[in-house]
Amino acid sequence: MSSGKRDAEKAHYWRRTLQEAVRSGLSIREFCRRRRLRESQFYWWRRYLKLDGRQRLLARRGVPGSAASFALVSDEPGMIDAGMELVLGDGRRLRIRPGVDEGTLRAVLAALEPSGC
Repeated sequence: MSSGKRDAEKAHYWRRTLQEAVRSGLSIREFCRRRRLRESQFYWWRRYLKLDGRQRLLARRGVPGSAASFALVSDEPGMIDAGMELVLGDGRRLRIRPGVDEGTLRAVLAALEPSGC
């Protein structure tokens, strides 16, 4: 098996594992303990895949800088108060109302993160 194919399989395995960790609701330490994974390896792959995904996204869009930005949607009176709108790197928009639960917002953002990135 070629090294490139082996690396792609490792990345696929770790993407799945990282998603399972988020869905498990466990702390990273406990998740790694139960799965017999090294925490340092878990964090390394999480950082590596996140950076790799950002680089691919930026290269595809030809945009320098960050993969996400904030934008004022409307300052017209009478508009639905979304609090803020987060424009994700792929163009999707997430409207966040004032007072949203931080844990819920984190879970939503983790779920929206592209699995291929």
